[in-house]
Amino acid sequence: EPRVRALENQRGILAMVLGMAFFLVNDTLVKLASADLPTGQLICLRGLMACLWLLLMCAQRGLLTQWRSLREPVIWVRGAFDGLSSIAYLTALIHLPLANATAINLASPLFILVLAVIFLKERLQWVRTLAALVGFGGVLLIVRPSGDGFNVYAWLCVLGTLGHAIRDLLTRRISGAVPGLLITLATAASVTALSGLWSLATPWVS
Repeated sequence: EPRVRALENQRGILAMVLGMAFFLVNDTLVKLASADLPTGQLICLRGLMACLWLLLMCAQRGLLTQWRSLREPVIWVRGAFDGLSSIAYLTALIHLPLANATAINLASPLFILVLAVIFLKERLQWVRTLAALVGFGGVLLIVRPSGDGFNVYAWLCVLGTLGHAIRDLLTRRISGAVPGLLITLATAASVTALSGLWSLATPWVS
């Protein structure tokens, strides 16, 4: 029904806006914490806390009994992309001005548009494309990233942003029967595991 579909779209848009707001807060806190913690340890501890909260939320909603739904391979492929992309992006974030990293990361919708056309065979509507370009231009006007800050870490940030776009595309391949919180938990576990392995390369600090 059109009215139901429109309501679902509005809820999806609101969820995306709130999600981006929380990501920006998260990036700021990561940037502050990086002054005292090695990157691998920081991302691992962040992942452990996320896993704890998600486990509690899943248990409270009775979703842990549906753990068998996580056997879809695409869920863990998505988790691997998110883990590697998060490590790349957060490493870049620590070494870049926050405005530069934010501007690069907000190019993700442009990547998604292109990937959706190539892999999902979606039709590229010029209005949607123009809106994404105008929105990204507005972001650049607000944050004004400096040109001298575009270095190897900026390219690493681009790589992480592209990986996150692929992650979002893979989400479309997951069965609608799998609860979103369980998918998020699997993703957080993947990020934690990968960053935990990386953190072993340097001594942990208190």
